[in-house]
Amino acid sequence: MNVAAILSSLIFLTSLILIFTEKVNRMIVGFAGAALMVGAGKMLGFFSEADALQAVDFNTLGLLLGMMILVALLEPTGFFQYLAVWAGKLSKGHPVRLLVLLGTVTTVVSMFLDNVTTIVLIAPVTILICEILGTNPTPFLLAEALLSNTGGVATLVGDPPNIIIGSSAGLTFMDFLVYSLPIVAIVWLTALMLLRFLFRKELAVRPRKMKAVMRLNPSEAFDDSKTAWKVLIMLGIAILLFFLAHFLNISPAFVALSAAGAALLWVRPEIKKTLAHIEWSVLIFFAALFVMVGGLEKAGVLEMLVRLLEHATTVPPVLFGVVIIWVVAGLSAIVDNIPITIAMVPVIQGLGAAGMNIDPLWWALAFGAGFGGNGTIIGSTANIVVATLSEKTRTPITAKLWNRRGLPVMLVTCVVATILYVLAFPLLSK
Repeated sequence: MNVAAILSSLIFLTSLILIFTEKVNRMIVGFAGAALMVGAGKMLGFFSEADALQAVDFNTLGLLLGMMILVALLEPTGFFQYLAVWAGKLSKGHPVRLLVLLGTVTTVVSMFLDNVTTIVLIAPVTILICEILGTNPTPFLLAEALLSNTGGVATLVGDPPNIIIGSSAGLTFMDFLVYSLPIVAIVWLTALMLLRFLFRKELAVRPRKMKAVMRLNPSEAFDDSKTAWKVLIMLGIAILLFFLAHFLNISPAFVALSAAGAALLWVRPEIKKTLAHIEWSVLIFFAALFVMVGGLEKAGVLEMLVRLLEHATTVPPVLFGVVIIWVVAGLSAIVDNIPITIAMVPVIQGLGAAGMNIDPLWWALAFGAGFGGNGTIIGSTANIVVATLSEKTRTPITAKLWNRRGLPVMLVTCVVATILYVLAFPLLSK
């Protein structure tokens, strides 16, 4: 390992430790880590300012910003209060029913929309439901992030790594429904039952205001239905275009920002109030994280990890698939799964050129990248967004809490996915 690889790894690992220990705000840690990465890169000649800009995934940032603007426009209208009262009444205020209801909605939505959009839309509703019921929102918010990551693995458009894998392997939307969806359904059910067990104490507490919620009328929650409908129309158009983005050759960021821009023109809000609702710290943290991962890539750290994986090609194909699931899952827990997926694609293609049947390996990559993101608070975009939104509540989600709840879910779901992968290997090999 050369000096560039050692120094970049040291910067990244130190940043991770500071984030996990929560001694310093994660945005500050990310900002400082990104600055150190660029400084070290310029000093050693492996990473420049131009490289740093290129490393930032503006599609993710644009998608986040656009959806945050739409949510910020909806907040004052009472729309989220309407959904909160409706969900509270439907679940009759029962915590376990509410967990299943919100978890199912989150999973289904995440199968067709990216995880960030799903969480940005559903998390504010969840916080309001819990405020109305007088119950702790932590189990529900954490479950939504974990289940959105899980559900996204089921379809071609549910998770960015799936889009990359589908494009590289020539897999269609129907392929994911046939081969991935059944496995994900069992993994999802396992995750939901495990969450029910992990949060058994919190879910055993009856909401203080359950009777009051049952007397509420959801339609009375609206403060400005006219504005709400305007924003919802633009949101509906955005969701439709998310489905068609691949065929129209437009990015999700373009869709989200265009919808947000159109909504701003139509609604004409007080712009300072709208901008005040944007979670700028999330956007800055993500940009910094992309820069640090970009530095690792340029220093050759990710390539070295992939080369280590190549040494496992002597094992039987089914076991090699298991290795991919666990290595990719472990890496995806601490590094964004998009660069991991991108780095793994040429490795799998190379194995195919050498004569190995790589059809099942693509599914191993999808399972590892998708389920591994549940392992830590920075394992996926959805995790960070949920953690940031939870800071508005009295019980924010911390890295330590995530390690106690999210990590077991990641490990158990990966075990279940591994067993199902081995059992389904003959079918996945066709």
